[in-house]
Amino acid sequence: MISKFLSQTYYKNTVLEYLTVLVILVVGFTVIKLIKHYAKKYFMRLDANEDKNIKFKLDNVNKYIVPFLYLGLIYLSVESLTIPKSIDKILQTVLIIITTWFLIRFASQALKYFLTGYIENTDKESDKKKIKALTSLFNVIVYVLGFLFLLDNLGINITAIATGLGIGGIAVALAAQALLGDLFSYFVIFFDRPFEIGDFITLDTQSGTIEQIGIKSTKIRSLTGELIVVSNSSLTNARIHNYKPLKRRRVVFSLGVTYDTKIEKLRAIPGIISTIISRHEKIELDRCTFATYGDFSLNYEIVVFFDSPDYKEYMQILHEVNLEIFEEFGKQNIEFAFPTQTIHVEK
Repeated sequence: MISKFLSQTYYKNTVLEYLTVLVILVVGFTVIKLIKHYAKKYFMRLDANEDKNIKFKLDNVNKYIVPFLYLGLIYLSVESLTIPKSIDKILQTVLIIITTWFLIRFASQALKYFLTGYIENTDKESDKKKIKALTSLFNVIVYVLGFLFLLDNLGINITAIATGLGIGGIAVALAAQALLGDLFSYFVIFFDRPFEIGDFITLDTQSGTIEQIGIKSTKIRSLTGELIVVSNSSLTNARIHNYKPLKRRRVVFSLGVTYDTKIEKLRAIPGIISTIISRHEKIELDRCTFATYGDFSLNYEIVVFFDSPDYKEYMQILHEVNLEIFEEFGKQNIEFAFPTQTIHVEK
């Protein structure tokens, strides 16, 4: 009786075949749920210090791997039955579309994860904006490639499409050569990071602070207040002085005293300069030497090191040092030289 029931045919498949598919589905769903459960327990047991990618891996298991396993199980189960060709074609098309969608989403999330991890050590808002711009651009590329992959798997000949896109791409590339050059330079700036927003740089004869780094150009706020807009390709081809990473500043300055200064005071000047500089932190005297005989002065060259990248702080310390030098020279009756001429008139 049971064998007769199991051998009955409905829509070209026996009851036994239907029951077999049902059992496969039940067992498969149970196995997938167990995989999901134990995978979650495994990732949660890992210490965050040992594996920083726990959240990324767990999200991928829940969002992509588990649904893909369900989809594959259902498709294989249905394929084991005898079904009309039209329905089978529809199922294959649906499977291709859903599979492509999962692959595109996974690739998009992976790109976002790796771009975020590239600058995870910084919390700057400018870096977050860069990531957002790059993620959007890469997403467009991923979706275009995914769409072409879908068309190819659906049996559509994409050779003609690719040829047309290639010819069109060449034309667009020639027409927008400068724009593409700036875009490529943007990626160079992003990954090589010769400067960042907030850095003070010197470019040729212009100096200023980086205010914005765009895909086409970079905006620099000059010392006089105006906004300088420079193309990214010009920046990557130029010699840039970036003062942000400056740890120690070497400064050379000179002063001149009159020719009638006595030899004892000339010998005492390096000691006076050394005493004044030693009173200040973040500044160190390298040397103070009687360097040259000028037209109207005896010139001393002074070399110091500032242990601070802050330009304002450097100027303030230099301001105080110069005042103290002026004050001490006044006490020692050491006169600063200034341009003079002596005219001898014959009778």
